[in-house]
Amino acid sequence: MDPECSQLLPALCAVLADPRQPVADDTCLEKLLDWFKTITEAGSSLQLLQENPCLVELLCHVLKPQGLSARVLSFSLRLAGVFAAQESCFQYLQQAELLPGLFGEAGPLGQAAWSAPTVRSGWIQGLRSLAQHPSALPFLADCGTLDTIFSLQGDSSLFVASAAGQLLVHILGLSLQRPAEGPPSPQACDWPVCAQKIVGHIEGSLRSMATPQVTQALNVLTTTFGHCHGPWMQVLWERLSPLVACLLQEDPLPAAHSLVDLLLSVARSPVLSSSDCGLWETLAQTLRRLSPAQAGPLALGILKLQDCPQALRAQAFGVLLQPLACVLTAADQAPGPPGLPEGTTGDSVTVDTLLSSKSACAGLLCQTLAHLELLQPLPQRPSPWPQAPLLGAAVTILRFCNGSAAPASDVGGRLCAILAGCVRVQRAALDFLGALAQETGPQELVTQVSAVLLEYLRSPDSSPTVLKKAFQATLRWLLSSPRAPGCCDLDPDTQLFLRELLPVLRKRLCSPCWEVRDSGLEFLTQVTRHWGGQAGFRHALLASEVPELAEQLLRDPESYVRASAVTAVGQLSSQGLHATAASPEQLGGQKESLLAELLHVLSTDSEGFPRRAAMQVFTEWLRDRHADVAEDTERFVARVLQAASRDLDWEVRAQGLELALVFLAQTLGQPSARCPYAVAAPQATPPGPLAQALRALSRVRLFEFAFRALFDCDRPVAQKSCDLLLFLRAQATPSGGLQEAEGSPDVVPVEAALQRWRAGEQGEPLGDLEPEAVLAVLRSLDLEGLRGALAESSDHVEKSPQSLLQDMLATVGVRGENQADCY
Repeated sequence: MDPECSQLLPALCAVLADPRQPVADDTCLEKLLDWFKTITEAGSSLQLLQENPCLVELLCHVLKPQGLSARVLSFSLRLAGVFAAQESCFQYLQQAELLPGLFGEAGPLGQAAWSAPTVRSGWIQGLRSLAQHPSALPFLADCGTLDTIFSLQGDSSLFVASAAGQLLVHILGLSLQRPAEGPPSPQACDWPVCAQKIVGHIEGSLRSMATPQVTQALNVLTTTFGHCHGPWMQVLWERLSPLVACLLQEDPLPAAHSLVDLLLSVARSPVLSSSDCGLWETLAQTLRRLSPAQAGPLALGILKLQDCPQALRAQAFGVLLQPLACVLTAADQAPGPPGLPEGTTGDSVTVDTLLSSKSACAGLLCQTLAHLELLQPLPQRPSPWPQAPLLGAAVTILRFCNGSAAPASDVGGRLCAILAGCVRVQRAALDFLGALAQETGPQELVTQVSAVLLEYLRSPDSSPTVLKKAFQATLRWLLSSPRAPGCCDLDPDTQLFLRELLPVLRKRLCSPCWEVRDSGLEFLTQVTRHWGGQAGFRHALLASEVPELAEQLLRDPESYVRASAVTAVGQLSSQGLHATAASPEQLGGQKESLLAELLHVLSTDSEGFPRRAAMQVFTEWLRDRHADVAEDTERFVARVLQAASRDLDWEVRAQGLELALVFLAQTLGQPSARCPYAVAAPQATPPGPLAQALRALSRVRLFEFAFRALFDCDRPVAQKSCDLLLFLRAQATPSGGLQEAEGSPDVVPVEAALQRWRAGEQGEPLGDLEPEAVLAVLRSLDLEGLRGALAESSDHVEKSPQSLLQDMLATVGVRGENQADCY
């Protein structure tokens, strides 16, 4: 510890120990605790206490009734645990009889402050820090702490209850660590006392069959098997598995969700998954015993396992598919669901669940669809994958929801009534349908998919969120559509679907609901980005009014829609699909009008989202050498940088620097702008072309924009500017021809402007700069130092331990209600 801190520590401990003195906020106490942790990790806790007896005096105040405030008491308990984590300091505190007073029955447990959750939490965290060595185990067993931890598992504070369970797991793991003696004996009497008490408590909780106690026991075991992988795990499971199996005999089954979590945790354990301990039989029995909603997560977890008996995997997959089998059966005249794995049937329990209520039906179907969506891309998914029946089930569910299905049974009719207009199920089914687009299917089913997607996109009853999902699923199916061999264009079925889809998109772009217009524009942007070069798509799009509508939405009253319209129009124009492309005789003037309109958005839009979108479009246009930009690149860049420099949104200014970096790289002849400190630095530009490039950069006012941004009040902007100037200096510095051509350049105006901008003043524009002056200024700036300073946290100057102690002492005498929270 620094001598300065040692001098301040007694005064601070006195303040903390005096309940009449106000204490800094909890953040200061957390920082103080972190500082002590850092000290103890680097040195001896015992030496720290011996050199600073005020710390022991602070801990002694915990033993006094009404001695400390709740948060200082909690801090002190945690601090004692940090010190006692080292065995020598633990012995010192125990000999001083501090530990029993702090964590035993005579400590805070009997004080009024124990009613505060923060004190109970501090007590648990202190014990968690303390329990790091074998010497702590007899103390924990003898001073009654385990019984208190058992009771805190049911604490009214969820944080305290969770921490108590975690602490039991830690103590159990510590007590059973016997690397030199091998695995523990199956006989409980041979186990350490702490392990005996904890396991005995778990056994008692499991035998009680009371849901709260069973849940607590199962949660402790779940965490234990998930985090501990020693050889004693198998012995522990062999002892407790009969009690876990007994739970399956109860009706109703207690703590079903916690039981599922435990069994999956055991199955993932590398010690138990490869041993013959009856685990797979228990899992199979549990699958049969659980309700359909409870069995779904277990079935998914089993199918995710790397090593699992094939019969159990087949059983789990059948359980997972049962709700969809019921749906297919309800909509099909055939006696059973076609195409599903053998033995997969919609049993009566699943049917009863689906028909019991709208919430139960929606919950089970959404869970099933989500689980299958998660399973679909995994390499260990069942094979063969039943793509066709899954497609059929998704389409059938969607048609049940919109009322277009023709039920083949009484169950189907009731499902239609229950699912009618159910937005939750519609969203889940559309997500699943989109995920299935990764693979193909029978053409008849693909046609049904296209038809049901069009139904949802056309329907006036589709909610905005459902329409968004429908657009997303449609995009995924369009992008997965096959192409004819030897042909780069779209296949006829896809072109036919597009001709039906584009009028629907045109209608949705005119929707009175802004979310729908926004979803339509996002879909248009994505499909254009992927298919802009396909002749069939280009012809269908240009024959529609969609590009014209997209341009009209640049003036939409909703800012989100204007931003999406900017992105969509920019993408259309990049692909030569802008509305004006249909009129070649007027191409030049209308191109300028589009550029002018987007510049108008950048300069005048009252919201940040459209302006950010415009900057991103302009950057892409410049990077791709868009025709509108190539006509007069310097004029384009100058106008964009001028607008960006005046913008109050830091993201717009940062994107302006991104555009400037692209222009800089193109002007210097670099294929791309790279970090100047990359492993292979970019090659320097020769002196002649460099001078010409620097003059071009000066004409567009790039230097003024970058130098101003270097002192921007928003750190990301300043960092981006620093990177840009470092890149430029790396290009220019190796070529010494410029500075040697004439005498010293006049850098006084530039340096004066930099001083004004550093001080926050606006100042006059720099005007055209000579290349020599630019290079001289770049060499004079400590850009590396500035970048390092920008990378520091905002409080790096005043976050030393000494500053923290001074700040906490400065609160003495300040009334609590007048404290200012600087965090």
